[in-house]
Amino acid sequence: MQIGLIGLGKMGAGMARRLVADGHDVVGFDLDAGARTAAESEGVRAVASLDELVAGVAGPRVLWVMLPPGAITASVIAQLAETAEAGDLVVDGGNSDFRDAPGRRELLAASGIRFADVGVSGGQWGWKNGYGLMVGAALDDFARLEPVLRTLSHEDGYARVGEVGAGHLVKAVHNGVQYGILQAYAEGFAVLSAHPELDALAGLRAWQQGSSVRSWLLENMIEALASNTDLEGVGVEVSDSGMGRWTTEEAVRLGVPVPVMTTALYERFASRGNADAARRLLVASRKQIGGHA
Repeated sequence: MQIGLIGLGKMGAGMARRLVADGHDVVGFDLDAGARTAAESEGVRAVASLDELVAGVAGPRVLWVMLPPGAITASVIAQLAETAEAGDLVVDGGNSDFRDAPGRRELLAASGIRFADVGVSGGQWGWKNGYGLMVGAALDDFARLEPVLRTLSHEDGYARVGEVGAGHLVKAVHNGVQYGILQAYAEGFAVLSAHPELDALAGLRAWQQGSSVRSWLLENMIEALASNTDLEGVGVEVSDSGMGRWTTEEAVRLGVPVPVMTTALYERFASRGNADAARRLLVASRKQIGGHA
């Protein structure tokens, strides 16, 4: 199958590699010349502009956008609304806000262009192990994408989860769950590390071998520790992609309690110093109220 892939960064390049290896014809575009050169070495037909990409893919096209969420993705989809043709299918595979999907579908539909959103999970090793793919699309668009989805996914690792917008919603909740799992592992490690007589890394390795809390996330955490046991040079500010926030906002809108995911998100905020004002006031108040140092 032929596909146009817009974005040849960490995720896009890995996806292109997996697609080419399975015999798909990938036309790729990235603003970065180095990314294009690297993709060409993997068998991608790399081009230097969005117009070239659209011209290089036979219609009706599948044009997969794999870019950072926000303004960049919005700009590219707006350009595709002008340059793609009726019958083409535009796929947003980045970590976009699921609430943006209906507007993008309407924008493209005005030109007869179809739209689907796909939540992509698997990180930097998805190209090797296969990705988890959560698809929001009309039934006929999902069927049209299946050859690509089968190649990209881990075994049985793709599914249509609903209409447009559903793919990114499921991915957002997925990331919220991931925040909670990683937070729990990190807190467990912190408790073990507070005991100098224990080998905390050995403890995590024991968890990973047959225990009920083993996982791919824990495997990656162990690998990170194994290469830097003392975590020397590693900062304490934990970033978030935005998906945990969107999940929490949706839970509030629905009135669904999600204390684990919310607490994990707040811990990331606190790691950046956003709790310092409250903590300073608590210290000052204790002195004022009880004369505490």
